[in-house]
Amino acid sequence: METITKKDNKFVFKANIDESLANAIRRYVNQIQIVAIDEIEIIKNDSPLYDETIAHRLGLIPLKQNTKKEGKLKLETQKEGFVYSESLMGDFEVVYGKIPITLLNKGQEIEIIAYAKSGKGKDHAKFSPGIMSYRKAFEISIDKELAEKVRARILDIHLDIKGEKAIIIDNKENEVCDICEGLAEKYEKKIDIKPLKEIVISLESFGQIDAKSIFTKSIETLKKDLGELDKKVGK
Repeated sequence: METITKKDNKFVFKANIDESLANAIRRYVNQIQIVAIDEIEIIKNDSPLYDETIAHRLGLIPLKQNTKKEGKLKLETQKEGFVYSESLMGDFEVVYGKIPITLLNKGQEIEIIAYAKSGKGKDHAKFSPGIMSYRKAFEISIDKELAEKVRARILDIHLDIKGEKAIIIDNKENEVCDICEGLAEKYEKKIDIKPLKEIVISLESFGQIDAKSIFTKSIETLKKDLGELDKKVGK
């Protein structure tokens, strides 16, 4: 395993694992328990938006995860202008404070109590922590001049020049295989693409937990379910 990009909201790495295993881990991203707003009590709403619209917006606001599995938040304001997610106060912090919820004119007010609980992305998108994708790595043999055109578009690729040919290993964050194929077709040049054993895995977080934790928690949840299945099969 080799890390390519590591940020709180993005984790990209390459690893020599089977695609079927990567796909199982990808599917289990939406089996991770995540806390999100599930029910709301609207005490007062003078804004132009329907109660149902506000409820939908509140449900999709990502919350920073802590040790609690459920909790309560309150939104109460009479301030003229946009009402943002940062106005939600309670047992959880919002990830992004400038998500617009509604708009108030002078003399209007809004008061809401929101109830958050733990759930899974497979049941509703509001519980989804992020997205995982993966692709094969490739070794590309291409005309040297075309390879330079590729490098002009994607600066961090490495070219191994061999005579009039160049070898590009497509195992970074930016996929170059499609670009190489497109240029080869445009300039009517020969291209040879060979799949490698390793795959490139990319995870993007919606902010509730960091991107790397999405991967580790997905594996933990998968292992737990496999262990329970093994017990049932063994009976």
